[in-house]
Amino acid sequence: MGLPENGNNGGFRKYRRMDSNVEEDGDVSVSFSIHQENENVNKNKNNSSKYVMACAIFASLNSVLLGYDVGVMSGAILFIQEDLKITEVQEEILVGILSIICLFGSLAGGKTSDAIGRKWTMALAAIIFQTGAGIMALAPSFTVLMIGRFFAGIGIGFGVMIAPLYIAEISPSSSRGSLTSFPEIFINFGILLGYISNYAFSGLSAHINWRIMLAVGIFPSVFLGFALFFIPESPRWLVMQSRIDEARMVLMKISENPSEVDERLAEIKEAASAGFSNTEKHEEKEKAVWLELLNPTPGVRRMLITGCGIQIFQQITGIDATVYYSPTIFKNAGIKGNTRLLEATVAVGFTKTIFVLIAIFLIDKAGRKPLLYVSTIGMTLCLITLGLTLTIMGDSKLGIALAIICVCGNVAFFSVGIGPICWVVSSEIFPLRLRAQASALGAVGSRVSSGVVAMSFLSVTKAITIGGTFLVFAAISALSVAFVYMFVPETKGKSLEEIEMLFQSDRHWGEVEVEIGEVSHLMEDS
Repeated sequence: MGLPENGNNGGFRKYRRMDSNVEEDGDVSVSFSIHQENENVNKNKNNSSKYVMACAIFASLNSVLLGYDVGVMSGAILFIQEDLKITEVQEEILVGILSIICLFGSLAGGKTSDAIGRKWTMALAAIIFQTGAGIMALAPSFTVLMIGRFFAGIGIGFGVMIAPLYIAEISPSSSRGSLTSFPEIFINFGILLGYISNYAFSGLSAHINWRIMLAVGIFPSVFLGFALFFIPESPRWLVMQSRIDEARMVLMKISENPSEVDERLAEIKEAASAGFSNTEKHEEKEKAVWLELLNPTPGVRRMLITGCGIQIFQQITGIDATVYYSPTIFKNAGIKGNTRLLEATVAVGFTKTIFVLIAIFLIDKAGRKPLLYVSTIGMTLCLITLGLTLTIMGDSKLGIALAIICVCGNVAFFSVGIGPICWVVSSEIFPLRLRAQASALGAVGSRVSSGVVAMSFLSVTKAITIGGTFLVFAAISALSVAFVYMFVPETKGKSLEEIEMLFQSDRHWGEVEVEIGEVSHLMEDS
C-alpha cells in the first residue's frame, strides 16, 4: 500500500511506502507531505478552472461574429440603402436572410462536428465567415453582397451550433451553466461592437463607411485561429472516436480533481456506447441517430420539445427584430437624424451586454428556471408597454423616453434569462449519442424563427403598425411563460448523464418543477 503524492503534473503520481525507512532530502515529515498534497489539489483545481474558462472564452469567439453582424447591420443598412439604392424588400431580405442561411450551417455542423471534431468545426466556421465578410466588404452590387451574406451565414451557422456544445462537453457540472452561457455573452458583446462600429464610422462617406463596418467583423475569427493552438478537443468526442488515452489527457487538464478522471471517463464511455454495439460502422450510427430523432422515445421526445421549443421562443418574441431594426423603432418613436438614432442604439447594446454579464453570476446560483420566469414575464410587460407607447404616444418627449426605456428593458430581461439559458439548456439536455444532431436541430429552429421575424418585420409593421407588431410579440412572450412552466425542468448542478436520466423518468416533470412563486424570492435575493 502507498500514500499518493500529487506532483506538478496531474497525470502522474508517486508512491512511498508508509513503513519505509528511506530518508528523502530535507527530511520531509508526513504532516508536511499531507499539507503539500492538499495545496497541490487546490492548485490543480484553480488551474483547471482557469483553463476551462479560457477554453470557453476562445470557443465563444465565433459567437461574436453573429452578434457583430446583427449589431452592425442595423446601422450599416441605412448607408447600404443610400449607396446601392436597394428597395425596402431587398433590405428585408438582406437583413433576414442570414438567419435562414445559418440553418444550413447548423444542420451541417452536427455531422461535421462528429466527423472532424468540435475543435476543427470551429476553425471551419471562422474560415467560411472570413470569406463572406471579405466579399461583402468589397461588394459592388446587391447581388455580390448577397453572395457574401451566404458565406457569412454558413459560417455563423456552424459557430452558433458548435460553441455551446463544445463548452458543455468540457465543463464541470458545477459551473457548466455559467460557462455555457458564454456564447450568449459574446453574441451581446458582438452586438455592442457592431453598434459602436456604426457610430464610429458613420461620419465617413456612404460609399465607404458600411464596407469598413462589415470588414471589421473579420477580426474575431482571426483571434479564434490563434486560439485553436491552445484549446483541446472535446473529451466526449475523443471517446466516440475510441481515442481513450487522448480523452484521459484532456480530462486531466479540465478536471478539478484528478482522482475523478477515471470515473468521468467511465461515465462518458457508457454514454457514448449507449444504444450502439461495438461493431457498428459510423454510417450506421449516423442513421440510427436520425431514426431515433425522427421516431423518438418518450424521453427523447421530451428533450426535443424542451430543446427546440426554447430555441424557437427565444426568437419569435422578436428580439432580433428589436436589435436589427432598433433605429427604425426609435425613428417611429420620434428621434430624428442618423447620429441620434445610432446613439440610442448604442445604449441598447450596452444594456444587453451588462445584463448578460449579470446572468452569468446568477445562472448556476439561482438556477435556470427562476431566471427564465423573470426573463419571460419581464419581456412580456416591456413589449406590451412598447406597443402601447408606439401606438398612442406619437412623437412626444415622453413617448421617446418610454420607447427607449422599453427597448432597453426588453433586451435586459432577454439577456438575463432566455437569451443565455436557451443555449445552456439546449446543449445540456441531450444524450451524447444525439447531442450534436439534436443541438443542430435546435439551432435550426432558432435561425428559421429569427429569419422569418426579421424578413417580415417591415411588411408586418406596414400592415398592422409598428405598435401593433410589438403587441403581437407581447402575446407570444406571454405564451413563452407557459412553455417554461410546462416543459423546462431545472438542470442546475446535475451532470450531463444525470440530466439524461432526468428526462427518461416519467416522474421528472413533477420532481423538478419550480413554482412561479419562487420568482419573487429570487428577485428579493438579487
